[in-house]
Amino acid sequence: MADNELDNLIWAALSGEQAGFSIGNDRAKRFHPSIGPLAALRDLSPESLEAFGELVRTTGLAALGLVGVAEDLPVPGTEILRSAEGVQLLFDESNAAAVEEIARAESDPRTVPLGQSDYPDMLELALLTEPGPFAERTGDLGRFWGIRENGRLLAMAGQRVRTAEHVEVSGVCTHPDGRGKGYAALLSRRVAGAIRASGQRPLLHSYADNETALALYGRLGFAERARVRFTVYAPPG
Repeated sequence: MADNELDNLIWAALSGEQAGFSIGNDRAKRFHPSIGPLAALRDLSPESLEAFGELVRTTGLAALGLVGVAEDLPVPGTEILRSAEGVQLLFDESNAAAVEEIARAESDPRTVPLGQSDYPDMLELALLTEPGPFAERTGDLGRFWGIRENGRLLAMAGQRVRTAEHVEVSGVCTHPDGRGKGYAALLSRRVAGAIRASGQRPLLHSYADNETALALYGRLGFAERARVRFTVYAPPG
């Protein structure tokens, strides 16, 4: 389907670094439902679409994010719940100012690592703020950091889709009580710094109409690489 892994990122992840979280076969794969709904196709052939349809019917709703696809793909035996245009953004390593801000965020004492004991608070925050697909075990995919005030988790960000070369900054969200304090930027930089320290390149995704998020990510040093069609499929009925 693509020579560049970024053109089929989730497939690359589920076929490689994150194969242990994968359900499916050599034509369609998805993360385990307890991890989240993200799924991928090997290619756009009728056979792969049929395999994905079977995966949806047997495991529940799943979401495709397809680079360079302008319209929702019809998948046999499924219903489309919702869809939207998205943007894939890649960190610009030549942006010296952004690199400097990342280094500063790595030493900020307000950011604290989040672990399994924090999963209930992380899920509650994600359900409230809807930063994108997030489930009870999304935190298993990579390192997360958060900011707490008086014991309450007010903001978080972490790592989701991972390949040998790229790692996605994801789950970036802030409780309404914590907004306006720069927490999203700080935590995104903290996550990006950890990714770069591991020798990989940060990337992230956003809805194309989320002007606030896109402006933030631009300030953080991320530049648009491609447009992505996000579509959520469910079993019929």
